[in-house]
Amino acid sequence: MRMHEVKTDADKQAFLQVAVDIYKNDTSWIRPLDKDINEVFDPEKNKFIKRGGEYIRWILKDEKGKLIGRVAAFVNKQYKNEQPTGGIGFFECINDQASADLIFDTCREWLKARGMEAMDGPINFGERDRWWGLVTDGFYAPLYCMNYNPPYYVPLFENYGFRVYFNQVCFALKVENRLQEKFYQRHDAIAKDKAYRAEMIKKSEIERFARDFTIIYNKAWAGHGGGKSLEEKTVQKMFKTMKPVMDEHLTWFVYHNDQPIAMWVNLPDLNQFFKYMDGQFGLLKKLQFFLLQKFGKCSRFVGLVFGIVPEFQGTGVDAYMIVEGANVIQSQARYQDYEMQWIGDFNPKMINIAENLGTYRSRNLSTYRYLFDRNKEFKRHPML
Repeated sequence: MRMHEVKTDADKQAFLQVAVDIYKNDTSWIRPLDKDINEVFDPEKNKFIKRGGEYIRWILKDEKGKLIGRVAAFVNKQYKNEQPTGGIGFFECINDQASADLIFDTCREWLKARGMEAMDGPINFGERDRWWGLVTDGFYAPLYCMNYNPPYYVPLFENYGFRVYFNQVCFALKVENRLQEKFYQRHDAIAKDKAYRAEMIKKSEIERFARDFTIIYNKAWAGHGGGKSLEEKTVQKMFKTMKPVMDEHLTWFVYHNDQPIAMWVNLPDLNQFFKYMDGQFGLLKKLQFFLLQKFGKCSRFVGLVFGIVPEFQGTGVDAYMIVEGANVIQSQARYQDYEMQWIGDFNPKMINIAENLGTYRSRNLSTYRYLFDRNKEFKRHPML
């Protein structure tokens, strides 16, 4: 076996091909768009490269030159931890511990040479909303830009010495189900106060909603548990990117005296369309996507962000917003299932909100950590 650094265009194509080979008989796997993977390693697309981050990719070949694994390792200077911690991601490997060990050893040595004292994986060279965590329960079709892996990856990581740094819990429910009665009671109490209003997002006013998102996000998360502020220009760009695939009925904001105080951002599960793309998104595939989006069926929508500014938390605003949205979404009867993006087990308040919706735990991913000093005390992610 040998590790081969990705340098040429042919290497980059082989890096993508490894996953195709690994999952060729797995009907649950949905091939990610090649462009989504490639953009992670594009200095023009990934801001963390522009900010001084480093990365390297390898493919693993057996003695006959057959592709049997791949990985990326990276140093993200925005990734703050107790000790300097690097990341590994986009890991794929045949079911062979020796092959996995070679991959992990290679990453460890590269990261150690750059001053790192630990490595987390599998994670993204970017934000946590994409390609983050190893599936440890719920091995079925992934959401868009969510990691997927076979069950044998779990012992590959754990046998090497990785330990769970935090669990990423996903929740789901049937859209047609009536919410618990307490949600309607809390909704009605808030609805009587004319200072409150709930508003469905409008594509025609996308800039205003992006601004309101920024306000809520920064009040709700910045400065808490290592959270960082978002710049409005970043959010404006994100919302403009999402605009073509938005269903306006799925995203809601709440205002108090015209000030934004809460948001619930959802999108259709794009993987229900992208599973037909075979990783491609050229002109013809874009046309196919447009036709599928317009005339095809998407039975699941996905929760991306749910947030309330601190001074209105615990007031019933969450129930008010959810019931306002549910009344519209359920009346349309377009979607059958709702699944939330993961919530870290270090955030019990948000887990409690999710469980109170009457959800079930749909899948679990885990972020693993490996300390290079094997005698150092291992600590889980701090609780919020």
